[in-house]
Amino acid sequence: MTEPRVPQEHHFETHDHVSLFYRHWPATTPHRRGAVVLFHRGHEHGARMAHLVDELDLPDFDFFAWDARGHGLSPGPRGHSPSFATSVRDVQTFIDHIGSVHGVPEQDIHVIAQSVGAVLIATWAHDYAPKVRGLTLASPAFKVKLYVPFARAGLGLMHKLRGLFFVNSYVKPKFLTHDPERIASYERDPLISRPIAVNILLDLYAAADRVVADANAITLPVQLLISGADWVVHHKPQHRFFERLGSAVKTKVELPGFFHDTLGERDRAAAVQGVRAFVLERFDTAPQPVDLREAHLRGDTAEESRRLAAPLPALSPRGIYWALTRASLRLGGRLSEGVKLGHATGFDSGSTLDYVYRNQPAGRGSLGRSIDRTYLESIGWRGIRQRKIHVEEFLRDAMERLVRKHREVRLMDIAAGHGRYVLDAVVTSPVRASSVLLRDYSEINVRDGRALIAEKGLEDVAQFVQADAFDRMSVGSVVPRPTLAVVSGLYELFPDNEMVSRSLAGVGDAVEDGGYLVYTNQPWHPQLEMIARALTSHRQGEAWVMRRRTQAEMDQLVEAAGFRKIAQRVDEWGIFTVSLAIRTGH
Repeated sequence: MTEPRVPQEHHFETHDHVSLFYRHWPATTPHRRGAVVLFHRGHEHGARMAHLVDELDLPDFDFFAWDARGHGLSPGPRGHSPSFATSVRDVQTFIDHIGSVHGVPEQDIHVIAQSVGAVLIATWAHDYAPKVRGLTLASPAFKVKLYVPFARAGLGLMHKLRGLFFVNSYVKPKFLTHDPERIASYERDPLISRPIAVNILLDLYAAADRVVADANAITLPVQLLISGADWVVHHKPQHRFFERLGSAVKTKVELPGFFHDTLGERDRAAAVQGVRAFVLERFDTAPQPVDLREAHLRGDTAEESRRLAAPLPALSPRGIYWALTRASLRLGGRLSEGVKLGHATGFDSGSTLDYVYRNQPAGRGSLGRSIDRTYLESIGWRGIRQRKIHVEEFLRDAMERLVRKHREVRLMDIAAGHGRYVLDAVVTSPVRASSVLLRDYSEINVRDGRALIAEKGLEDVAQFVQADAFDRMSVGSVVPRPTLAVVSGLYELFPDNEMVSRSLAGVGDAVEDGGYLVYTNQPWHPQLEMIARALTSHRQGEAWVMRRRTQAEMDQLVEAAGFRKIAQRVDEWGIFTVSLAIRTGH
């Protein structure tokens, strides 16, 4: 019998400078094959999954297990995180840390996660499109059994009225597992975090709803374990998630009689062996990513956009509803400056976005300003402002990276709108740009962008020209060649991947090797139908129908142009992503 592996104890620093605790079990063979990263259930910590290190019997694999913030030996109020999205970002930071400190690249990692941890990992896979070898998700808590009518709505109302508060778990250990030793250890474990912050509970529900509905965006190999006698979570969302997965390799294992602690159950040996087999299969087989570059022709998002573009019968209930919505917006446009501008220039225009960025409600009288404030606080516009923050963050980051490599900062935006986010980044960066080239197809944007350059006092380094972002030769032949390019909010407006690929190819032609690209994406939006049925675009007042691109799809298009993604940000609602990529050549 082999000796149990003994973990090393470490910490890693998150983006907001919190030091999280994790355990590392190094491989016991001379040649490490890969790594398995374990994510614990809610209320628990990494040591509760430590038994899997020996039970999985993978001596040529490193194992890692963290204590999520607010759990175990990691700091913070018990059961609390600033948001579920913060914890999802912590996952990406942890994976990056394993790569940079322990030398295990993302593609050599398999992830095993249980319950709330499994929802965390499913959300991470959806939003960040990592390239890990595969996922094992055990009893994901997509829908918790609350047993109290209207509990979710009640918690939401109390959160609005009271702010942050905590609720205690009602689940008894005997309903988690049949294993008496696990039950006893759970009851006496001082590191178990029974309270959970209500904001995390509500965020968990919202993220789970989104990920289950849009599981087609996840294309990684997935093994799903479902406990047949689970008292804690509902089965139906787990089955729906599996059915909707976009993975070419996926397997579902139903375990009759198992309680919620799937991988800690008394008779778990067969389940653990199934996980072991799945991990080895993933490493015995070369990864075969699902090719998404023709997703504009077929697939979920293509069908979704076609449905949204199809007119509704005028006298149908939905047709009447959206007709009334459009009428109310026309009325609102008489009072609200933002709505009026959207009608005049398009709700997707550079002028509208610049108005949203400024975020200063204006209108006729107090009623007009109130309507405008409501308009500017819609979830989509809040996401747009967060996207601006992330774009500026990555622009400054890339500028500093270039300076560290003794490279000039020559910046180009191929469709800048008014260019506010670029110019704000340039002004606030400690690094001085050698040149800033802003381009846009709209005469209005060029005119107003030039005025903004003058307002910022950047005439000595910045210029604004009228040009087509989809003309590969025009983009690719700019002089001087940029070392940093940005494409923000453009490709989301055009469903055709051939157009986007042509534009990105021009960017790839233009940017020097070792230079950077900042690009945005919109993998999800809760108001797609409202936008399509009620808002007009900058294209001669046509309906603003968008086709979402999954993050994996967008990343593949960028890779085909010769770039490799090295970092990503996403807003707390999962609507807009911003990524930083480096030019690596073809």
